[in-house]
Formats: sequence, structure tokens, C-alpha cells
Amino acid sequence: MLWPMLALALAFCGIAVLAVLSARVYAEVRGLARQVSDSSQRITRAAEDLERASAPLGSTVDALRRE
Repeated sequence: MLWPMLALALAFCGIAVLAVLSARVYAEVRGLARQVSDSSQRITRAAEDLERASAPLGSTVDALRRE
């Protein structure tokens, strides 16, 4: 009777360890997703800024070609 009880206790401890580790992985994945979202928004803003900054330069180059 001792061995089945010991096996059951070890199985429960193993499942508890897996549950704790899966909770930690879930938290890390959420943090990573938040960072990816923030980075994506920053890249989008930088691309828009670059597009706005290059518009006058493009018109200047176009005007120089016409001359």
C-alpha cells in the first residue's frame, strides 16, 4: 500500500510542477506579445515619419529633373 501512495504523491507533485511552469510560460508569452505589439506600433510610426520626411525631398528631386 505504501508504493501506490508514493507513486500517487509523486504524480501529483509532477503535475503541480508542470502547472507552475506552464503558468510562468504563459506569463512570459503575454509579455513577449506585448513587446512585439509595442515594437510593431513604433515601427509603423517610424515608417510614417520617414514617409512624411521624404515627401518634400521627392518633390524637390522631381522639380530638379524637370529643369
